[in-house]
Amino acid sequence: MTYPAATGDLPPVAGPVPHPSPERSAIIDLEAIRHNVRRLADAASPAQVMAVVKADAYGHGAVPVARAALEAGASWLGVAHISEALALRAAGIEAPLLAWLHTPESNFGAAVAAGVDIGCSGWELERIVTAAREQERPARVHLKVDTGLGRNGATVDVWDGLVGEAMEYQDQGLLRVVGIFSHLAVADEPERPETDDQLAAFREVLAIAEDAGVDPEVRHLANTPAALSRPDTHFDLVRVGLGIYGLSPFEGQTSAELGLRPAMTLRTVVSHCKDVPAGQGVSYGLNYHTSGESTLGLIPLGYADGVPRVATGGPVRVEGVTYPVVGRIAMDQMVIDLGRRNVSAGGHSVLGAEAELFGDGADGGPTADDWARAAGTINYEIVTRISPRVPRTFINETPAP
Repeated sequence: MTYPAATGDLPPVAGPVPHPSPERSAIIDLEAIRHNVRRLADAASPAQVMAVVKADAYGHGAVPVARAALEAGASWLGVAHISEALALRAAGIEAPLLAWLHTPESNFGAAVAAGVDIGCSGWELERIVTAAREQERPARVHLKVDTGLGRNGATVDVWDGLVGEAMEYQDQGLLRVVGIFSHLAVADEPERPETDDQLAAFREVLAIAEDAGVDPEVRHLANTPAALSRPDTHFDLVRVGLGIYGLSPFEGQTSAELGLRPAMTLRTVVSHCKDVPAGQGVSYGLNYHTSGESTLGLIPLGYADGVPRVATGGPVRVEGVTYPVVGRIAMDQMVIDLGRRNVSAGGHSVLGAEAELFGDGADGGPTADDWARAAGTINYEIVTRISPRVPRTFINETPAP
């Protein structure tokens, strides 16, 4: 099924998607999601898997991805914000669900009412308890400790105080300490010793919590790279994000080498094709000029669609050939130099041909990793930033019962 962009200018398309696809789309292969979850579950066993579907499932579509992940064996779902968790509940998803990044304006009452587990670094505890009283329902809480990342999470120095206060509220029936967790800083760089340091710190805070009477359902520390490379960090649950989308967290190791399949293909069609003379400047700033008579192809995607403006040189595949983007990427479009084709004299035009920016790379085509290198960033950002203006088309959906 194809879901419209946020502007609402495309209605849903029932049944099989005709060829060609919409003018521009991000095609999400839900069977690839299921494959990746199974692969990560095998790597993490006997620990359970939490599929992280924050940021609209890294741009892939939170509700369809969440359902596919659960079908493939994920036991939990994870998001950053309570609002994201509530959207999943509104879609009828009832699986255990954790939200961990809050502000004083977060709707803790709605989270408690919806049975959403709440991450707690310390300051949230009183607000969570107030929400539990108002809802007349105990909150489900995961206490978070900062073992070295330096973001949220209670410091080790105040950990025993937080645990003690949480247990007092648990004894009053206002909450249940369901989990204890932390987050790794450099697991994607396996040679670095800081992961060992964080693991040792995590074991220490678990012992403190156990001495205080905490009996959590789940202890969780590992992210995707640790799930794949550090079984000693798995505990009861691993939180996997990037991996379920089929992307590698490791420099120098491909998705295929890890047994993962990229789930998103970003594609459009060539919207203009024209001959130009030697020395033709291209796009704002005229930073590129053709070296000889040439044919330019216009690709109708730009930074408003989430393509990084700085990624000149990023690959675009047209009719089996990959061309680098030339000139500056604009808000809505970019240009590729096709070489001399003499379209005006009957030479081959690629107007209307499919243009793929990235996909699974299985046939040698461009990947999100290629665009990350062109932009000087990471593959996480490339897929996550694809904007709502690009409709998502989901393939290999499980038929509704």
